[in-house]
Amino acid sequence: MARKIIIDTDPGVDDTMAIFFALKSPELDVIGLTTIFGNVHTALASTNAVRLMEIADRREIPVASGVADPLTRAFGGPVPYVHGEDGQGNLFLPPPQGQPIDQSAADFIIEQVMRHPGEITLVPVGPLTNIALALRLEPRIAENVREVVLMGGNAIVPGNASPAAEANIRNDPEAADLVFGAPWQVTMVGLDVTHKVNMKRKHLEHYSTINSPLAQHIARIVPHYRDFFERTYEVDGIFVHDSSAIAYVIDPSLFKTEHWPIRVETEGLSRGKTWPNLGDRLRPEWENRPRVNVCVEVDSQRLIDLEMARMEA
Repeated sequence: MARKIIIDTDPGVDDTMAIFFALKSPELDVIGLTTIFGNVHTALASTNAVRLMEIADRREIPVASGVADPLTRAFGGPVPYVHGEDGQGNLFLPPPQGQPIDQSAADFIIEQVMRHPGEITLVPVGPLTNIALALRLEPRIAENVREVVLMGGNAIVPGNASPAAEANIRNDPEAADLVFGAPWQVTMVGLDVTHKVNMKRKHLEHYSTINSPLAQHIARIVPHYRDFFERTYEVDGIFVHDSSAIAYVIDPSLFKTEHWPIRVETEGLSRGKTWPNLGDRLRPEWENRPRVNVCVEVDSQRLIDLEMARMEA
């Protein structure tokens, strides 16, 4: 049977690529999208998510809107220089026909997890606020979720939103610390691996040759995103962030992992840093914390080949 997943998302160009990758993968059954601030404000994330389901002709997949701000402070604002003012490479498409469902993201997550105990994998590829709120409202979801596979964090490499922190975690470190500390299996697919997966221009240009609405949409939105990476990192093409989390759910053998308890810094210059307890001695701050499955190496070419093959299918 296909693995049931809920994607918590802030679309976002790379979110769009990840969502379409999941929809095209027979191993996965996307039972819903929940939306969050990050690349764009939550309201626009919901609009984009509904539109993506219409482009994919998957209108039966519900979209549930999440909260507009982190747990303890106001959202610092989106990143139009990365994803465009509309989160879709400045295409400024007409509004979708549909709407999000009349249920919050946290409530949707709780309802689905408790209805399907042990079956649902949560795949958050944005800030972790919705996941933390669901935990607070119904702690039993930790016993009933199959796994949490998140895109975010940086264990032993620098950040991208600051020298210390990765963007998704930095947008709500308090929520992230709750999620990493809950008694469930968490897999962190962070910058330790995503900055090693370089989808080059030749791959991105191939999307325009694939005869499907999904691939054609990616071909239209990716140039703005690609330009940011090539300008900022001086690479050919992009780093594959959110799709790497989807790839892990499909085929964990693509990755090498370590198992460390994680704490998230919530103050000062290192706000948002995901700190692993390295070495043999467990320090007091990490005591009674579950070990997180942290991806540290990746077969990047095989991952890219998998994503491209799925989009061509």
